[in-house]
Amino acid sequence: MLRRVGGYLIRRTYLAIRYNFLPRVGHELVKRRRPERLLSEWAMATEPGGLITLGPKVCVFVHWDGAGDVRPHVLNQVQSLAEAGLSVVFVTNAGKLLPGPMARLQTMCAAILIRGNVGYDFGAWREGLGRLALPRPDTAMVVIANDSVYGPVRSLASVLGRIDFGVADVWGCTDSWQHRYHLQSYFMAFSPAVLRSPVWSAFWADVRPTWSKGWLIRLYEVGLTQALLKAGFRCRAIWPYQALVRDIDAELLMDHKEGGPNLADPAIRARQVHARRLRAAVVERVALNPTSDLWRQLLSAGYPFIKRELLRDNPTRVPDVAEWRSVLADTGGCVRGALGPIELDLQRTLKNRAP
Repeated sequence: MLRRVGGYLIRRTYLAIRYNFLPRVGHELVKRRRPERLLSEWAMATEPGGLITLGPKVCVFVHWDGAGDVRPHVLNQVQSLAEAGLSVVFVTNAGKLLPGPMARLQTMCAAILIRGNVGYDFGAWREGLGRLALPRPDTAMVVIANDSVYGPVRSLASVLGRIDFGVADVWGCTDSWQHRYHLQSYFMAFSPAVLRSPVWSAFWADVRPTWSKGWLIRLYEVGLTQALLKAGFRCRAIWPYQALVRDIDAELLMDHKEGGPNLADPAIRARQVHARRLRAAVVERVALNPTSDLWRQLLSAGYPFIKRELLRDNPTRVPDVAEWRSVLADTGGCVRGALGPIELDLQRTLKNRAP
């Protein structure tokens, strides 16, 4: 008994040090570093005084690649954003860009900012927003996005068309209840009212480098939504969590019967295992990650992305993700040319796993 209690206390102490004490100490140390890390920039056009020329709808897109490459699926996403009517500002934390990708990006982007890898995505968004002097008098919307997703596999213009600032001031593709309620930051859109508010400028002024991704999520991804909610702004997801959990396939939860699902099929059995796990989590009020746990419900609802880590690493061991191609086909397929870049990236990155 004493050994069991001692082991429990040791583990709890270890977890507290690893996930709370060390990240907090590390954050206090690194936040003293200068957050600005801009090394060079390119702009399609500039205005008097050196201000980069932008349209009323702007996307600040963050990228990282250790070799300074920009892979085809990222180029596809940037091009889709530009074709949807956004002035795309590409901010890379790679510290450099290879000549080929640089030339391609110059045909799509309003500007390219190259910076050192300090502060992850939020450090890059902070610097990009500051360099662009956003918001401007004519700014109608600012989108922050990053390269953590594949796609769009569906029309991005139709997604942007669902953003209505009369209904909500801040929109994300998905929302999460992990840690605390927040819109997931890989794609968020902000209204002029938010952009011109004191809470917006105060939040970004407080963003500092951090060495822990987990700490960054708690401080900034969760912190951004929570700060805006506390200021009275309405935050909404295009594919809200509660709607997704209602779409879990009830048929798969039943035992096999005549005319029901064929549980001898390993694929159907995997779907049933996952559906039961999801329903158990819902009943127990355990927060799920929609972009991984609820990937099937998202794609079935017209969601335009697939999380890269889901197909590459599957960190939460989702048992039925091998069916992602068939789900796309069964729910209306995808835009022309979207699958090729995804397949190519999987060929480059998968290890000891089939796609």
